[in-house]
Amino acid sequence: MLSNPDLKQLVEGAADAIVVCDAQGAMTFWNRSAERIFGFTEADALGQSLDLIIPQRQRQRHWDGYQKTMDTGVTKYGADLLRVPALHQDGRTLSIAFTVSMLHLADGKVSGIVAIVRDESRRFAEDRELRKRLAELESRAGTATAASH
Repeated sequence: MLSNPDLKQLVEGAADAIVVCDAQGAMTFWNRSAERIFGFTEADALGQSLDLIIPQRQRQRHWDGYQKTMDTGVTKYGADLLRVPALHQDGRTLSIAFTVSMLHLADGKVSGIVAIVRDESRRFAEDRELRKRLAELESRAGTATAASH
């Protein structure tokens, strides 16, 4: 079992953001990587709604699912890696990937949720550029094939 100092070092040293929210969706924990990824300080984030980092167009869907998860104590995502857009403090959109785990009190009641988040904006942009280049090459190959017939 890890001691509290070991656990603190693990969480603070993690390259991924670790964000904990209570059952109402207020952020109660925000590690240094969350600050690096999203641009908001711990003081900016703690006590705030997840709306701080959720794009407006995603909010209703997010909150519908969040409320259902808090009501049932079950997340439909389990260990699935989720990929969604998020907001940086400077207003730009990020592409993030994350997993979630439910947090429970001793009596089994849901107390919140923890998300382990990675910024995949660079990988997402690279994938989009590769798909664009592939589509261009396929288009040229199709045009060349049609011209030879």
